[in-house]
Amino acid sequence: MFVRAGEVTCLLGDNGAGKSTLIKTLSGVHKPDEGEYVFEDKNMSLSSPRDALERGIATVYQDLAMIPLLSIWRNFFLGSEPTKGFWPFRRYDIDFAKETTRTELGKMGIDIRDPDQAVGTLSGGERQSVAIARAVYFGAKVLILDEPTASLGVKQAGVVLRYILQAKQRGIGVIFITHNPHHAYPVGDHFVILRRGRVYGDFPKKDIGLDQLVQMMAGGEELQNLAHELQREAPEDDESVEEMRRAAQALEQNAKKSAG
Repeated sequence: MFVRAGEVTCLLGDNGAGKSTLIKTLSGVHKPDEGEYVFEDKNMSLSSPRDALERGIATVYQDLAMIPLLSIWRNFFLGSEPTKGFWPFRRYDIDFAKETTRTELGKMGIDIRDPDQAVGTLSGGERQSVAIARAVYFGAKVLILDEPTASLGVKQAGVVLRYILQAKQRGIGVIFITHNPHHAYPVGDHFVILRRGRVYGDFPKKDIGLDQLVQMMAGGEELQNLAHELQREAPEDDESVEEMRRAAQALEQNAKKSAG
């Protein structure tokens, strides 16, 4: 798997495909059993999430690591608070934090009404966008997004996809983890499909269409297994089981053609 600067690599897979484990490995939580990291043409190892972050690999998880009751600007600098003055009179530089938050969000095309408003008052898409802008501001070279459009409506998902493109245009390599090919395809440059912990397909956009991506994600093998289970319980003359089996076989054949 590779990620290029200024490109979006979409990592697709159903629940249990191994996406979460891969995210934690790429972000320094887990150490890989085999393989190697090559970052900016140099071999490296990651000892911790802090190590990954210092190298420019930022991960935005689904829970966002934000505190709903705190303001936008406090969440933006959470854990990296700017200060001014000298000890023992050093204090939080509130004016800098507010202005920087407004400016950086504006660069990403995010228009906030008031940086003092609580993050909890923002929509799901807006909170995701703040997290993306925060990662970009703190020097992300690779941005890993864990299911950023999950549980969002169509409009809010569109907001997040727009900010993914904004990050791409700023030269950041984006890894977009999702189970939804309809969200991945409009913004993706490269598509990696995971199934049961293994790469099932690896395609540049020019080599795969949305329909093929949907077919590969549909999982013919899973339909076959479901057909076998239903067959044990359904009447012998139940045509729906046979229809499901035929659909599963067609999906598997199309997936193999796409992979070839």
